[in-house]
Amino acid sequence: MKLLYKYIKCRLKWIVFFALVCIIFSVSFILYRLPLRAVIYPVFLCVFTGLVFMAADFLHVKSRHEMLEIVKKVPAEIDTYIGTIEGVEDEDYQEIIRILKKGTAKICAESEKKYRDMIDYYTMWVHQIKTPIASMRLKLQNEDTPLSRMLSSDLFRIEQYVEMVLAYLRLDYDSNDYVFKEYKIDTIIKQVLKKYAAEFAEKKIHLLYEPAYDVVITDDKWLSFVIEQVLSNALKYTHEGTIKIYISNPKTLCIEDTGIGIDAHDLPRIFEKGYTGYNGRTDKRATGIGLYLCRRICDNLGIGITAESEPEKGTVIKLGLEQYRIGKE
Repeated sequence: MKLLYKYIKCRLKWIVFFALVCIIFSVSFILYRLPLRAVIYPVFLCVFTGLVFMAADFLHVKSRHEMLEIVKKVPAEIDTYIGTIEGVEDEDYQEIIRILKKGTAKICAESEKKYRDMIDYYTMWVHQIKTPIASMRLKLQNEDTPLSRMLSSDLFRIEQYVEMVLAYLRLDYDSNDYVFKEYKIDTIIKQVLKKYAAEFAEKKIHLLYEPAYDVVITDDKWLSFVIEQVLSNALKYTHEGTIKIYISNPKTLCIEDTGIGIDAHDLPRIFEKGYTGYNGRTDKRATGIGLYLCRRICDNLGIGITAESEPEKGTVIKLGLEQYRIGKE
């Protein structure tokens, strides 16, 4: 119906012209004092013929409209859907489409090259910055003073931010970076906890860890990154109390803290890119990227991530690790 309305609107001047011609002929016949039947019959034939041609034209327009709707969905093969050339306009349309397609391909190629160059540069930068970080860490290990411990903690955060940059760069660029195998979830968790041992000690946060003996199909590097991000948030927003890590059925890794919690209005949006919520606005260092990366990576790993929280009582982040086992050939 919408297409018919547009068609009538587009052809309105020709419909009006045809109606005026019919009226002129009718008036002319009447002026010659012909019988009414002799006037109505030719007018009826003209109107009927006009409606037939109009219906045929509308069906043609509808057919081309449906074809162009398909073209909208397949811009890469746009020139293969134009159909047969029926006139000068069709030739012009095809030429315009070819020019646009060629221009678009050129812009996409240039954009892809710039994007790859940017990724290569920042990836190189990340790897280069890791060298002085490792050097400073080795130097600080030789000292055990309040200042060295504080500097080690700051250095650890810098290292986290560098890893976050690398993960952000690789998220869409390098799809071949995922290697799926069977891993013991306990091994992955213990590696993460080893990295964060000093943070637990510095903040005097008590850790409750129930060993998890489940086997999961995943990429240990990317899953470790997700667990690290969640644990980092738990430590950031837990000023005293405990952080508990355990497995609940069905095969769900839970990281639960007794921190400040998340407001009910913010909870549905914490995995959105750049969203910091009330806690993030209070803590000016928050970027709203960490949990967004976690959700994106979890999507790539085929696992679920959800959050439950209550202000001033704590938060629990759940990672659904239930998957099919690798079949034996």
